[in-house]
Amino acid sequence: MWFGTTSRRWSNAALSLGLGILTLARHADGFYLPGISPHDYKVGEKVDLLVNSLTPSLNSENKLESVLSYGYYDERFHFCKPEGGPKAAHESLGSILFGDRIYGSTFDLHMVRDTSCQLLCQQTIPGKDAAFINDKIMKGYNYNWLIDGLPAATVKMDDRTQKPFYSIGFGLGSALVPGELIPHFHNHYDITVHYHALDSTHNRVVGVTVMPMSKNTVMPQDFSLKPTCDAVEPMNLHQDKDNNVVFTYSVKWTKSANSWATRWDNYLSAMDPKIHWFSLINSAVIVIFLSAMLALILIRALHKDIARYNAEDSEDLQEDFGWKLVHGDVFRAPRSFEFLSVIVGSGHQLFWMMLATLIIAILGFLSPSSRGSLATAMLVLFILFGFSAGFNSAHMYHSYGGNSLKRIVTMTILFVPGTCWLILMIINICLMSAHSSAAAPVGTLLGVMALWFAVSIPLTIAGAYLGYRRKTIDPPVRVNQIPRQIPDQPWYLRPVPSALMGGILTFGAIFIELYFIMNSIWFHKVYYVFGFLFLVFLILVITTAEVTVLLTYFHLCSEDYNWQWRSIYTAGASAFYVFLYGVLFYFTRLRLASFASLVIYFGWMSIACLLFFILTGTIGFVASHYFVRRIYSAIKID
Repeated sequence: MWFGTTSRRWSNAALSLGLGILTLARHADGFYLPGISPHDYKVGEKVDLLVNSLTPSLNSENKLESVLSYGYYDERFHFCKPEGGPKAAHESLGSILFGDRIYGSTFDLHMVRDTSCQLLCQQTIPGKDAAFINDKIMKGYNYNWLIDGLPAATVKMDDRTQKPFYSIGFGLGSALVPGELIPHFHNHYDITVHYHALDSTHNRVVGVTVMPMSKNTVMPQDFSLKPTCDAVEPMNLHQDKDNNVVFTYSVKWTKSANSWATRWDNYLSAMDPKIHWFSLINSAVIVIFLSAMLALILIRALHKDIARYNAEDSEDLQEDFGWKLVHGDVFRAPRSFEFLSVIVGSGHQLFWMMLATLIIAILGFLSPSSRGSLATAMLVLFILFGFSAGFNSAHMYHSYGGNSLKRIVTMTILFVPGTCWLILMIINICLMSAHSSAAAPVGTLLGVMALWFAVSIPLTIAGAYLGYRRKTIDPPVRVNQIPRQIPDQPWYLRPVPSALMGGILTFGAIFIELYFIMNSIWFHKVYYVFGFLFLVFLILVITTAEVTVLLTYFHLCSEDYNWQWRSIYTAGASAFYVFLYGVLFYFTRLRLASFASLVIYFGWMSIACLLFFILTGTIGFVASHYFVRRIYSAIKID
């Protein structure tokens, strides 16, 4: 009875915490964060237009053919450069690591000053580079510009609601010609900037849209005259000769009633909240089902077992079977307990990092205006929570009888960071070989390594020292010197079937939200429903814990006392389904044409699945460890 009550209390407490934080988040928009406060422009004041890397989007067949991004000032594009060369804008660490390369531009915009057919420059594009540009047009590459922190967007119509919304980015070219696919290069840009007037002199930018056009504009022979932008013939880049391209733009300022606080609404209205509610309800149903099963088993079967094992009748004691028979082996140190301790310690680090990041996000501290803030927060928090990794791994290691602090510290420092770093280096080499701008600069990589050596490693060592000195976790019953033989197990309790059964239930609680996360990552969409994600994360924790406890109980009843590693890979098996989902996503939504894109996609999927395995495996182990200690503490052992 006690465990069923405890389980319900924890479930109710977790859900109450999530709803409370969501309520608090609704009131967290009454203040401005450093770096993203509104900028008031005076009439006629210069407004900077920044350019970012060109990124792939869906092609004409609604498939993504590449995951490689290219810098705006890549020599093969021949875009107009400012005098003296482009100047890099300030970027966060996360922004740089995830491919942003933001620079100034030659566009000349002034608040509430309309202009028409302004000349940027004239460029000669050779046939070889024309072939490169045409290839990117056919693959659906997009321009990515920024004005006052807002991305330039294309106005599209929502098929479901028939309402317009802003789709971030706009096409490098177009290839949809009736009856055939001919790439047309966009070299003229009609820029519409929406502004909100505070008074007669102060204004704020609240929206940016661009209508790109392909125009075979011809420069007048008299260079003192401006070109006209009334050309009807599209700009086709020929791959067998040089091409003269004239880049032009027009600017229109439109007054808007939208305030600065709501300027992101048009960008973030593309996701249907009903689908997220369906995801949440789907996950909640799984939790309720598992909670009912857990309560039924623990309240009826387990309570009955404990009452019978503690009975004074000697005849009842002679009928002992099931989980009490393995009391002398259930707390025996598992094989490779050093590695088990490292996984559990790293899992604690990931858990606290995820929880802290989500809380920060739903409170509004990670604004979409601050590019890369989410990745920066996750990286910094992961480094700071290295203390938790060292503390928990050393404490668990010492409790199982380990006596080499130096060994466990070294393993903890190298396991997750080292594995992820190795995969990232392979990804970065592929990006460099493909001449992609997403390749992390050497200086940035050295900076991340400096953070690891200067902050993460000392915190991990300090945590390990304190964890090793902490009082060990003593088992509630004595451990036998000779291990008990484990009987043959039913097929459904063998390692692979039981892990697959446990993993599918955990995966079922998150797979709908996983689609939106992957869609936002690979299609460069803004993910903003952190309130839903936080509740899904809580449900994931509860589901993982309940599934693992149930299967641990079944294994103990079958006299299999090797629950430690079993709880790790039973809970972590959901990562296998996440990887399978990634494979399904690849075949249904992607059509990657290059080997580098394949390596990058599956490299990132491998990192995500490894971290997810460690996170869920740790949750399962901690829940099972608590459960096993409680039930064996509740019975009398002769």
